Amino acid sequence: MTNYDFAAPRLFLDDDLTTGATIPLEPDQSNYLRNVLRLGAGDDVLVFNGRDGEWRAEIAEAGKKKTVLALRDRMRGQTPPGDLWYLFAPLKHARLDYMVQKAVEMGASRLQPVMTRRTQAGRVNLDRMRANAIEAAEQCRILNIPEIEEPQKLEQVLSNWNEDRRLIFCDEGADMDNPLAVLNTLQKGPLAVLVGPEGGFDESERSLLLKHPGVTAISLGPRILRADTAAVAALALVQASLGDL
Repeated sequence: MTNYDFAAPRLFLDDDLTTGATIPLEPDQSNYLRNVLRLGAGDDVLVFNGRDGEWRAEIAEAGKKKTVLALRDRMRGQTPPGDLWYLFAPLKHARLDYMVQKAVEMGASRLQPVMTRRTQAGRVNLDRMRANAIEAAEQCRILNIPEIEEPQKLEQVLSNWNEDRRLIFCDEGADMDNPLAVLNTLQKGPLAVLVGPEGGFDESERSLLLKHPGVTAISLGPRILRADTAAVAALALVQASLGDL
């Protein structure tokens, strides 16, 4: 069992992490440590970059204009990312932020916005998605940052789909069978989960999905879930039956 340090704050850095390295922080990270957490020289911080594991660093310099970290020890080696993609119709603002954070917490390794006929949001802020993914990874002691993909239309996604990766389609029109029983009939391997927009897929989209050989449809039960809630429910089911839970 991994022993996590929940006391020290944790930051994602783009820099390479090696013993003895000194790393000047970006202004927003410096402000967070100094003015929000009230930390100063000599205080500990955990850092990771998605490549070199997790390291304990010490604040070596904490001036008004610059904060510098000095790396000390590697606390955890880098683990390979999972292989679970999350595909979703984008939502607006705060609910998309929540969905991204929860997908990262549930182990998604790639986030793919999918534009459908009933998608609410006309555009997707990928930088904001990445910022939310990093925040979730920082808070939940995750070592990997998921890939953030450009939005694609549903038809484009399916036309380029590799059938070696099973696509779990959360279908509001599916029979109310036990989703775990359906998932347990599948072999473990590369997976993806697809959750549609608030208004659901239209019939032409649903028909296209159900005819695709790489797709397995499941129901999320008798209740109508908001798309951000459906993300958590679907990813929990898939991780419990075919993933790492």
